[in-house]
Amino acid sequence: MDDSRLTALLEHLPAFWWEADETGQVLERGGGAFTDRDTERRFLDRLRGELPDLGHSQGEGRHRIRFDGRTFEVSRTFEAGRTFEVGHASGVGHTSDVGHTSDVGRLPGESRPRGRTHGLAMEVGTRTEPPRGHAAFADLVDLAPAAAFIRDGDGRYLWANHAYGHLYGTVPDEVVGKYIEDLDEPAEADRFRTLDQEILSRGTPVRHTVGYRRPDGSAGRAVGHRFPVRENAQTCVAGIYVDVTDHLRATVRWQEAEENLQALRDHSGLPCALLSANGRVVEASAAAAELLRLSPHDLVGRRAHTLLAPEPDPDRLLRRWNGLIARRTRRVETSVTLVDAQGLRRRARLHLTTTGHSTTRARHVWAVVTHLSLAHEAHAPLTAAQVRILSLLAEGSSNGDIATSLQLSRQTVDYHLGRLRRLLGAATRPALVARAYVLGILTPCAWPPRSATAAHPLSVV
Repeated sequence: MDDSRLTALLEHLPAFWWEADETGQVLERGGGAFTDRDTERRFLDRLRGELPDLGHSQGEGRHRIRFDGRTFEVSRTFEAGRTFEVGHASGVGHTSDVGHTSDVGRLPGESRPRGRTHGLAMEVGTRTEPPRGHAAFADLVDLAPAAAFIRDGDGRYLWANHAYGHLYGTVPDEVVGKYIEDLDEPAEADRFRTLDQEILSRGTPVRHTVGYRRPDGSAGRAVGHRFPVRENAQTCVAGIYVDVTDHLRATVRWQEAEENLQALRDHSGLPCALLSANGRVVEASAAAAELLRLSPHDLVGRRAHTLLAPEPDPDRLLRRWNGLIARRTRRVETSVTLVDAQGLRRRARLHLTTTGHSTTRARHVWAVVTHLSLAHEAHAPLTAAQVRILSLLAEGSSNGDIATSLQLSRQTVDYHLGRLRRLLGAATRPALVARAYVLGILTPCAWPPRSATAAHPLSVV
């Protein structure tokens, strides 16, 4: 196109022009309808598919086509490159001047006139709001929760969505037209301008995290992208960011909680383990592994019930476990007998607490062991009468008082005491009481003395 002024004008309009030779080869092209050469090439390919050859005069006229959701009105004119004769049925011919565009009456076999085709595609039905250069971007994120904006090279806002206006406690209309310094402190404005210039100079998108001052005065963090866009024949900067301040704070609190729990688990000396809902060990403290004489690696993955000695009422603990998992209760305290890798047993107080936020089913349970007894070989389980005799002994009752309380004869009481001395390895009454405590038969935190397996604090057995 020879007229440079017309070419410059079309660069600022939603128009696309081209010149093609007689073979359809595009020689020149321009206009402001498209922002990149790839889009121009695809548009020309669309023209070739819908219209006659770009370089043939039969394609003259106006056509309307759709491309990338936009409507263009296309017009073409043919400019001949030489003088040629046109024959008529009467045999009388005449000479056509250069620039004549009709070849009606061309003799069979006569070659087509050589020249150029001029084409112009003008977008029709364009919207004025938002501006064409970022209409798709604006439509997509106008009501999105992510804050988005477009600024020109001078730092003036051309567009902002509602989330961006909310960051500054205002609405988008109050942001558009202002400069960065109108909304941000000088130090932050300088930093944002530097980022904008980086995008303009590089010409490629950049993903990064920025700090900013929130409306309440607190420090905020946002993560997102800045990228170049074309608007009104100039390159501008667009950005879209998500405020991750609350997420980062929650992450920090979660990490701190994890660190505290890890310190408690690994360095407090407290035997504890995290159990899955089906009763497998997921995590275990070093103290728990040492208590059971297992390595932490061997302990993880074990089923918890394999670490317990059989109880007279095994269904009782299972019912309480199922109540935990079903969220019918949040915490359970019970007495169990642990069995280590060498077969030695310890009576222990076991505290079970659920974790997680589900209201229907607990995913994990923390098990914490307290009040450990001495390790001992397995012995025959004590009867309820024998446990009651031990609790009365610990209370200071004489043999006669025990016989009266349990409605037994003195001989029966003496028999039970002798059997208890042999089972527990204690020669005297004080030694028998002491063994009952250190072996976990009697609970150390109750008075009057009672069994460690008592179902209720006021029960004696």
